[in-house]
Amino acid sequence: MNHTRGELFDPLFGAGPNPGDSGVAAAVSDRAWVVALLEVEAALSRAASAAGLVAAEHATTVTAVASRLAEPGGLDIADLGRRSAAGGNPVIPLVKILRTTCAADGVPTSAVHVGATSQDVMDSALMLLSRRAGHHLLADLRAAANSAAELARLHRTTPMVARTLGQQALPTTFGALAVCWFTGLDDATAGLEHALSALPVQFGGAAGTLAAVHPHGLAIADTLADELGLARQVVPWHTTRTPVAALAAALGVVAGALSKPATDIVAMASTEFGELAEGAPGGSSAMPHKQNPVAAITARAAARRVPGLVSTILSSMDHEFARAAGAWHAEWETITDLLRLTGGAAHRLASSLGGLHVHTDTMARNLDLTGGLILAERVTGALAAHTDTARDIVSAAAASGHPLEQDPEITAHLTEGELHDLLNPSHYLGHAVDLVDRALAVRSTQTDRTLGGLE
Repeated sequence: MNHTRGELFDPLFGAGPNPGDSGVAAAVSDRAWVVALLEVEAALSRAASAAGLVAAEHATTVTAVASRLAEPGGLDIADLGRRSAAGGNPVIPLVKILRTTCAADGVPTSAVHVGATSQDVMDSALMLLSRRAGHHLLADLRAAANSAAELARLHRTTPMVARTLGQQALPTTFGALAVCWFTGLDDATAGLEHALSALPVQFGGAAGTLAAVHPHGLAIADTLADELGLARQVVPWHTTRTPVAALAAALGVVAGALSKPATDIVAMASTEFGELAEGAPGGSSAMPHKQNPVAAITARAAARRVPGLVSTILSSMDHEFARAAGAWHAEWETITDLLRLTGGAAHRLASSLGGLHVHTDTMARNLDLTGGLILAERVTGALAAHTDTARDIVSAAAASGHPLEQDPEITAHLTEGELHDLLNPSHYLGHAVDLVDRALAVRSTQTDRTLGGLE
């Protein structure tokens, strides 16, 4: 089983097992969970061996057995799930299976699950799983941001209407809008990268004191982290859930950053706007003419489910004393779903942006839709040099429906040539082009620094 929810909806939201879909689904599948749990147990035996608590040959055997069990068909995941119900987590029956299997090769039970409690293994596996899934997510985020940046570069001077509160406002460029897309995605990517790199190992023993492996507990914890490629813990964080909360918050920001361009694309692909179209639009079961921006739509759908899950994680931070009853358990599937949904949203948005068709002629048409009224601000500024009632004059002209260049109170002060220039949308773009160039230049510098190993 390589999917989390099912074969019907996972592909729709970019998280399915189909070739070309996001790799996040497989990275957070039931099997991926079991693999991570077994890897933590194997690494723990090796860490204990490094501290002299487990024979080296026994640690090697535990690692080999764990690898065999992690293979497809190595153990019955459905049966493991049923057996997990009795103790409230899958580590308890998994450790029993691992110890029994290792015993057949002469490994004592003391060489497995050394000094650990179930939460240590679950938390460390969750961190390992999240980091792996996060790398797939980051790849799609970067692809989406790169496509948006390329759109900004190609359309840095392409005029279009800037809309505020659902209304036409002033002229801008499509490149300037795309800047909003890729800078948000880049910021969210950086935040997620930081959260993933900070994910720590968890090793505290039965009550967070590492009593069972004293005086070797701190050394084992550090070696365990190194074996798994996780950050070293300062102290056990079994009831201090900031690492989990920070990850959830970063995923929430990612979902929000994905929603911005997806929302714009859906609106701009509407029949009335007609400014954008996806390269592979979806159809309708009833209406043959429909060309729905399904990639952006499903990216929005997946992202919309994320804030509630972030809230679940934040509201589950109140772990009582040395082990939470319920709050800890609530995190496992919630983080899994957060990764799956943000991964799916990123994948779908990357697909949308990567094949986006920009209809510049329609953008130009929409600029002329108001007959020049979107340049009323500019006309008012020019008219103010001649009369103190400039705003009133322009407001009255706009309300009357008269074209501004034909209103007698305006033409009394401004010449035909002046009005022609004032009402040219491409002459009132402000710093739109400069902002595109600046954002792309900064992005290029940051990319060069990253490739150079400075970040």
